[in-house]
Amino acid sequence: MSPERYQRIRQVLERRQTDLTVCLENVHKPHNVSAVVRTCDAVGIHRVHTVWEKKYQFRRGTAMGSQQWVRQTNHDNINDAMAELKGQGMQVLVTHLSDTAVDFRDIDYTKPTAILFGQEKYGATDEAKAMADHDIVIPMMGMVQSLNVSVAAALVLYEAQRQRTIAGMYNTQQLSARHWPFKMGTLVCISFVSAKVCHCRLLIH
Repeated sequence: MSPERYQRIRQVLERRQTDLTVCLENVHKPHNVSAVVRTCDAVGIHRVHTVWEKKYQFRRGTAMGSQQWVRQTNHDNINDAMAELKGQGMQVLVTHLSDTAVDFRDIDYTKPTAILFGQEKYGATDEAKAMADHDIVIPMMGMVQSLNVSVAAALVLYEAQRQRTIAGMYNTQQLSARHWPFKMGTLVCISFVSAKVCHCRLLIH
């Protein structure tokens, strides 16, 4: 690994947001799961949570694209997922059109936040909606009433990134080095004096 890539990886890990996450409830189409995880990586999310009911569990092996950089926690049911998220002091938001729903841009995403997205066709379950702290909506001016789940996730997550950037939250390291995906080794230089060239590689333990 080149020194430049080593520094790039360090910079990415140092900006990871451990108190911002996504929970996918029965979102099972591979291209949607992959696209959401890719956006999570792009905005600096360290871990995503997933809930798959029994009929969807065959999707557990789905390649998640950016999974080598974004950690995943699977839950057997929405109650377990909510218990873990709320146990971490997170406000849980769910995309759901209700009488109490607020514009997704009116939420304070600098607070510890988990954003829940439901199954592609039916949305979040009644159990998930009942346990969420806030219903959020993306304003729609056309005939359709919803967006593709991966598009909705991108919109909400980039609003969260915008607010956190303004607040300077990407300037403070949240993820402890002991939780990095691998230990960053030392750069070893092998010098070829006659050619006056220094070749560097990274040793990863």
